[in-house]
Amino acid sequence: MATALVIENDPSDDLRRLGDWLTEAGLELTVLRPYAGDPLPETLDGFLALIVLGGDQNAFPDHAGEPGAPWFPQLEGLLRKAVRYRVPTLGVCLGGQLLAHAHGGTVERGTAGPEIGPGLVAKRDAADDDPLFKWVPLLPDVLQWHRDEITELPMNAVLLAASSRFPHQAFRIGDRAWGLQFHIECDAEMIADWARSDSATLAELGYDPEAVVQATAGALADVEEVWQPFAMRFASLALGTLADADIPNPTGRTLPLLGQ
Repeated sequence: MATALVIENDPSDDLRRLGDWLTEAGLELTVLRPYAGDPLPETLDGFLALIVLGGDQNAFPDHAGEPGAPWFPQLEGLLRKAVRYRVPTLGVCLGGQLLAHAHGGTVERGTAGPEIGPGLVAKRDAADDDPLFKWVPLLPDVLQWHRDEITELPMNAVLLAASSRFPHQAFRIGDRAWGLQFHIECDAEMIADWARSDSATLAELGYDPEAVVQATAGALADVEEVWQPFAMRFASLALGTLADADIPNPTGRTLPLLGQ
């Protein structure tokens, strides 16, 4: 069975459109909700991919040294195993921050303030050699909704996209693990829910909630145009149908095909 493991960290951020795109591409999805008591597996045996979603928690420990959620240490362990064993991995927003933190990167409260609403990020030169990002346009549309940021990438990470306020917008670790600071999964209902639950942040920024919802919902078609093909390429990599020549080889050694 062509199954990907999905970790949903927060009930406010599920797969939505990303789930539709992945299943249309042939992946079956096993969703675990640790906030609701679902235990995380010890290994990724039997799964073709790992997807870690966003949430309202912090990817870094609090002042008492406690993790942002009780399951984060085990989840970071899974993220390290995914990179070690070359399991295709995608971390979205908090999921991307956890991927970075698990590999020695630094995640902190962003000094540039919250980033909310539709926007653009800019591809970096390294994206031209990336099997997922090389087909993404130079300035792709994205959706932002975060306070924290990755202030330092892991030493072995490749920066793929940046912006002026938050320079680490997308990266890759190894040859099969990607982290995104932005969101690609949202639909209009999710955005409206976030605006209601995060009204204090919008007020802090001086944003009109209705205008934010309308602007963000208005960008959904542009986001889909870019990120649905991206999701399908990720699914193809997990399924073993993406050309092996398109997979980067950061080690310079001959890499085994997935599943061997």
